[in-house]
Amino acid sequence: MKARTMTKFVAAAAAAAIMLSGCGGSNTAGGGSGTNPTEPAKESASSKPAESQVVNVFTARHYDIDFKLFDEFEKATGITVNEVKGTAEELVERMKREGESSEADLFITVDGGVLNYAKESGVLQPIESEVAASNVPEKYWDSEKNWVAVSSRARVIVYALDRVTPDRLSTYEDLTSEQWKGKVLVRSSSNMYNQSLVASMIELNGEAAAEQWTKGMVANFARDPEGGDRDQAKAIAAGIGDAAIMNTYYVGQMLHSKDAEEVKVAEGLGVFFPNQETTGTHLNISGVGLAAHAKNKDNAIKLIEFMTGKEAQETLINESFEFPVNPEAELTELHKQWGEFKTQELDYAALGKHNKLATELMNKAGWK
Repeated sequence: MKARTMTKFVAAAAAAAIMLSGCGGSNTAGGGSGTNPTEPAKESASSKPAESQVVNVFTARHYDIDFKLFDEFEKATGITVNEVKGTAEELVERMKREGESSEADLFITVDGGVLNYAKESGVLQPIESEVAASNVPEKYWDSEKNWVAVSSRARVIVYALDRVTPDRLSTYEDLTSEQWKGKVLVRSSSNMYNQSLVASMIELNGEAAAEQWTKGMVANFARDPEGGDRDQAKAIAAGIGDAAIMNTYYVGQMLHSKDAEEVKVAEGLGVFFPNQETTGTHLNISGVGLAAHAKNKDNAIKLIEFMTGKEAQETLINESFEFPVNPEAELTELHKQWGEFKTQELDYAALGKHNKLATELMNKAGWK
């Protein structure tokens, strides 16, 4: 497909440009490497006539289900989806640098803080769509409509079914208690999911409480943080630790994996939604923003409406096992098994607001 070919070409050009530039930088709320993104490819979408039926998506997501949704949108509308992939930081910086000449129509990424970073960088504009507004509740929108969530993900406590009973679990905070000494597993402090979890604690409980929690977590680590969420699950199966902080969708993906070993690991895990009697379980989002200088604005809004519609939402969650943001979407059997749960109530912009402090607290505590 033409759109997919463009993606590979831009990725190769990006790698070449980065090698030639030799430039670097510090991490930001965008979560990128700090390298300068590539200039547009000569055969990029911006060279096409303005009236051509295309929509150019700058995306930091890397899920196969997104490709499937774009294909379905193309078949339904005749509008070609051109993808430009990169880290969120790279894509935002490219959009800033190119300004009015930017070919971006949509910006897609994970994490509410990163979406807010894009908004504050001035690369987004308000989404005006009654359809999208009816598809997605207000709590999943930016306050000024610059972006809207397309899915959500809960960061929960996953535990060994053969060694832990649910009555031992209660809150994120309790993972710092004596009973979990040397038994807790989690990813590194550089991981955006963990940074946003700590940022949510700063917003809800204050800096002092968040700092105390990071120190208590480090004291109870079963090992130095390493690997991704799947690796934490595998470490539980190996007996390295008894409980881990993970996103629920990884459990769903492992249960439905073609890898028999991953399925076996996931079958030995329990999923617990913490803080149901206090602040609620941490929920983060993936979202889409309308580019400030979108040249295919109508097509971009059509794709937003499509991605937030009932059918697309059901397609998405059936393969990604994220949670839908459209309340009309039918849940999978696994989602129904997990059941309803209380979530944190906060403005997702707070995740970006507190990102730097959250990272500092984790590093200060020795969270590697």
